[in-house]
Amino acid sequence: MQRPVAGNEDWGANWSREGFADQSVRQVVRVTGGGSQLRIRLSNAYGATPLRIAGASVGRSAGEAQVWPGSVRDVSFGGGRSATIKPGRDLVSDAVELRTSPLEKLTITLYFADPTGPATFHRYTTATSYRASGRHLGDSDPGAFKESTNAWYFLSGVEVSGVEVSGAASAPRGTVVVFGDSLVDGTGATDGADDRFTDKLSERLIAARRPLDVVNAGIAGNRILNDSPCFGDKALDRFRRDVLDRPGVRSVIIHLGANDIGAPEMGDPCMGAAPRVSAAQIIDAHKKLIRAAHARGVKAVGATILPMKGALFPLYSERGEKVRNTVNHWIRTSGAYDSVLDSARALADPRDAALPRPGYVFRDGLHPDEAGAHAVASAVEIDQL
Repeated sequence: MQRPVAGNEDWGANWSREGFADQSVRQVVRVTGGGSQLRIRLSNAYGATPLRIAGASVGRSAGEAQVWPGSVRDVSFGGGRSATIKPGRDLVSDAVELRTSPLEKLTITLYFADPTGPATFHRYTTATSYRASGRHLGDSDPGAFKESTNAWYFLSGVEVSGVEVSGAASAPRGTVVVFGDSLVDGTGATDGADDRFTDKLSERLIAARRPLDVVNAGIAGNRILNDSPCFGDKALDRFRRDVLDRPGVRSVIIHLGANDIGAPEMGDPCMGAAPRVSAAQIIDAHKKLIRAAHARGVKAVGATILPMKGALFPLYSERGEKVRNTVNHWIRTSGAYDSVLDSARALADPRDAALPRPGYVFRDGLHPDEAGAHAVASAVEIDQL
């Protein structure tokens, strides 16, 4: 989750600053695991006032804002149909009886009768959220939902449990959290196609019949050492909330450091403070995350920082490349991480490791396209998760 921030040409419009009043918001999400029950997790982490949820429902997505008729279920909170979330707090719903299949898309609809004020949200998604005037929790028809953005509002998780849709008994399941920046968040992925590398990893785990579901905890632009107005709290501060407090977490994959290295070159006011950082500072921060994970019995997998030289915007510098190479060498060879995801090698041009492989990157010259996402997911040693 992130603080409210205005939309722009690059990231698109969003409703976080204005919030909602007498409006229904329908958000489409894909779950990675199937089950017989689910809960939704809502967040008022950055709210200045109590957030009143006047109603909520969940249903099976039939595409865009449409819901399969007969699949809508009311969501309750402590037995009631409404709830209030204090500033800075989260709320988990009661269990909803709804059988789901792995990789199924659901709609989560929230109704806000009273003004919410600025909304805690996630700024960039490859999904679409919809807004309607008035209360439309049970609508299967999408007609009332006339407005859309590519952000999520107040919704910070969908937690699936129970027996899968087949009804067959299954091994106890766990969670692997993928934690990091835009490589994780999905910059470069096709809207609505679920082709981020975390999506590819989910599909790989399901095909291999591994009892692990995937949580994407990426924030585009995020840094390990510094907060920013638009790109979330620094990873050192959000690690507990976004990783360790997730239910059933067994392992975490960490990709961080690229924005710390590149921020001084960008000149982006959205970054806030952009000090030059050393490899030693980034490595020390990684060590802190590893220690925090191990203290909770969670395996830590280090992902090497992706090639940065090909970016078609100010990011690369010779000094920064030396820092990236030093950090990546430490991730590969130090033994501090339990396992290594060598995303840098998976994406690198064989002729110049500072550049991305042709055909593996989005038009910005940095982030993986679908082929690149597949290459990164294929490089994960799933036996180590």
